[in-house]
Amino acid sequence: MKPSVEILVEKYQSNLYAAAFNMCKNAQDAEDVVQDTFIQYLSHKKGFESEQHIRAWLIRVAINKAKNKNNTFFRRNSLPLEDYIETLTFESEESSELFEAVMKLPEKYRIVIHLFYYEDYSVNEIADILRVTPSNVKVRLSRGRMSLRNTLKEVWEDDE
Repeated sequence: MKPSVEILVEKYQSNLYAAAFNMCKNAQDAEDVVQDTFIQYLSHKKGFESEQHIRAWLIRVAINKAKNKNNTFFRRNSLPLEDYIETLTFESEESSELFEAVMKLPEKYRIVIHLFYYEDYSVNEIADILRVTPSNVKVRLSRGRMSLRNTLKEVWEDDE
């Protein structure tokens, strides 16, 4: 099974972009990652077992490419997160605070929270994508939630 790239772009482009942006914190880099992911799909020789296999493979490739992008000299010497957040618009102050808190999480917590809550992957699927154990995913989710809870609690208590 190997659907055309046009079908996959239409179906998964926004999901891959969200995952890439979550890691890169930069719109242009996220777009590059998505494009490179689909280019790699075109050159991938093997077939896929199912639609879920394709989706998981695309996410895994996007995550790896985003990690590689973050390890370049220019990314390590880029502007701070606060400068990027100022350019984004949010529906409410709470959604802005939540986004900022999620983006400040360590990468290993940020990516599992993104995959679980925004991409609707199960713990086992996330474990397969990240190549870690399901219990490790649960620990990362728990620690990420705890960190978000503490961060947001402090922010909201300061507002009162």
